[in-house]
Amino acid sequence: MSSGLLIALSVLLPVAGAFVVLALGKWPNAREAVTLITGGGTLWLVSGLLPYLREGARPRLDILEVVPGVQLAFEVEPLGLLFAFVASFLWIVTTIYAIGYMRGHEEENQTRFYFFFAIAIAGAIGVAFSANLFTLFAFYEVLTLCTFPLVTHHQTDEARRAGRVYLGVLLTTSIAFQLLAIIWTWQLAGTVEFTQGGILAGTASAGVLGAILVLFVFGVGKAAVMPFHRWLPAAMVAPTPVSALLHAVAVVKAGVFTILKVSVYVFGLDLLGALAATAWLAWAAAATIILGSLIAFTKDNLKARLAYSTISQLSYIVLGALLANRWGVIGGGMHIAMHAFGKITLFFAAGAILVAAHEKDISRMHGLGRTMPITFGAFFIGALSIIGLPPAGGSWSKWFLGMGTLEAGQVGLLAVLMVSSLLGLYYLLEVPVKAFFFKPPEDAHRPEGIHEAPTASLIAMIVTATATIGLFAYPDLAYELMSMVVPGGAP
Repeated sequence: MSSGLLIALSVLLPVAGAFVVLALGKWPNAREAVTLITGGGTLWLVSGLLPYLREGARPRLDILEVVPGVQLAFEVEPLGLLFAFVASFLWIVTTIYAIGYMRGHEEENQTRFYFFFAIAIAGAIGVAFSANLFTLFAFYEVLTLCTFPLVTHHQTDEARRAGRVYLGVLLTTSIAFQLLAIIWTWQLAGTVEFTQGGILAGTASAGVLGAILVLFVFGVGKAAVMPFHRWLPAAMVAPTPVSALLHAVAVVKAGVFTILKVSVYVFGLDLLGALAATAWLAWAAAATIILGSLIAFTKDNLKARLAYSTISQLSYIVLGALLANRWGVIGGGMHIAMHAFGKITLFFAAGAILVAAHEKDISRMHGLGRTMPITFGAFFIGALSIIGLPPAGGSWSKWFLGMGTLEAGQVGLLAVLMVSSLLGLYYLLEVPVKAFFFKPPEDAHRPEGIHEAPTASLIAMIVTATATIGLFAYPDLAYELMSMVVPGGAP
């Protein structure tokens, strides 16, 4: 199969699968089987592109010329392939989890959920394989619009309010800031193609280029850099599989992926490191890291705590890009994968607790570890990855990010990473510690024996928790791909 066909099918197969799912809505088993088969096929197609990159090629597929010099086109490069791997693999696992969760929680409109989930994966892969800023922007907006029905899934007043915040923040930032940055880039450089070493060097003054960088960083609202973060906690009203999609599989990862890709292929690391705006934007990311962690402290609702943890963790990746050096980019790119597996495990656990024990608040989870040991054991593993402790994969990406701060001579930013990890040590490990070692509340009704979530949800949680440990033992693929991204190869 040619590389061009692999690219096309990687984007189109989830769309085709979505419409088959829609047609099979009256037959849940067939509907979910098609979703799993489509996910497996998509992962296989994405995997087929890896040999081309290892041979030094950049497979490309041109679709059409929108205006002279601007094409709707796909090109596979290592950072995009890493993102596509994460999205396609976790789609399969999240579908397995959703089968248990959606049925166990007796959710309505399940066919609509699977349909829009598949479309969202197509949007994420379109973002991953974008050859230029125009294609990326188009699929970025598709991803926003097709996840709106997922955020508002329950159709309650609260869900509709959350949906308005979701669309309001993401569309406003992308149209007012990101689109302006893209047009400005095109006007200066005469192209919007992603190019090794960047396209903006020497096109304008440092002040103008700094302004464009600011527009990109705050215009990519999915990266949730404060103050454009409100959509993320608001969207937690959605079912837990949707939260997993938002936090790990597609949406937020599309945001930080965009910032990394713009940093490397539009600005280039040499130019990025020379701009004054880069330094204060790095501190804006650092502020988001600390503030997100501090706000997480105050949240008793488990999903809300995890949401603010995500806001903090996303800015690790933004910071990695803005360090403008090899270690920072490698650490930031690897954190896309490491955070994805760790955080999806935490959200899977939160949903399992809701389904099996009907508890949302951490203050009500005392003693639950005795009846749900697998769930809270998985939560513990996911928490280790987010904190950055062995034997979980997140320890690698945070190590490289720390190396990036030292290479940049930014000891203050290293301190930020360390303080954030210490905060995470408390607000994440508090959950399994209370679940395993504290007595249940007097008014709690705990069943005798083991009472876990549905089997499908447990299987998914075990897979992601195991993968989180596996990424510590075998980080080779993520490191290999990110080493290809950085000019000059691995440090």
